[in-house]
Amino acid sequence: MKILIVEDDNRIANPLAKDLRHQHHTVDIAQDGNQGWEYAQAAQYELILLDLMLPRLDGITLCKKLRAVGCQAIILMLTAKDTTTDKVIGLDAGADDYLVKPFKLEELSARIRALQRRSREFTPLALEHEGLRLDPTTKIVTYEQVLLGLTPKEYMILECFLRHPGQVLSKAALLDQLWEFDQESSEGTIKTHLTNLRSKLKDAGSPKNLIENVYGMGYRLTVTNS
Repeated sequence: MKILIVEDDNRIANPLAKDLRHQHHTVDIAQDGNQGWEYAQAAQYELILLDLMLPRLDGITLCKKLRAVGCQAIILMLTAKDTTTDKVIGLDAGADDYLVKPFKLEELSARIRALQRRSREFTPLALEHEGLRLDPTTKIVTYEQVLLGLTPKEYMILECFLRHPGQVLSKAALLDQLWEFDQESSEGTIKTHLTNLRSKLKDAGSPKNLIENVYGMGYRLTVTNS
């Protein structure tokens, strides 16, 4: 999952980012409201952890701006304010939930899982396609019940394809979704990870073109007509 943390206190933002990256999420950190707005316009995030009290642009105003332009990300407010009025204001601004500081990382993770379940209420938990099965809860990936040992980036690339079967994904789009702004990466990096992923799929018995090249455009997970 691609996550944006908008938090000006590094003592909070950095441990959060470290914990979420350990769970194989892609995480960017913005240190004020304006930077959070710029990041959210430049990339598509699935989850935004948004501090209420921010320099330059406060969290409530940023949340309203994001919803006004159609941002569909889950927005979880993080704040030291623990009054009913503040919670109502945050939720009315478009936030999906509200977490009061200080909090434990385990509590945040549980809250994120609950929000994900809510947002995916009508979608199957496991992603399945042409013999492939990826379980986001256990992180287990199989092809025709053969277990695939994937690296975190290979897993994230495959999950991206499974969520968009038949859709052409360019190298730039994959970079945007799976790499953080401050990470050095290139389209060659994507090609290397894809080569290794395809090799592992082939070793498990998948067709050679399960992930196919679309010349000059990118890659897609093939969909058979049956």
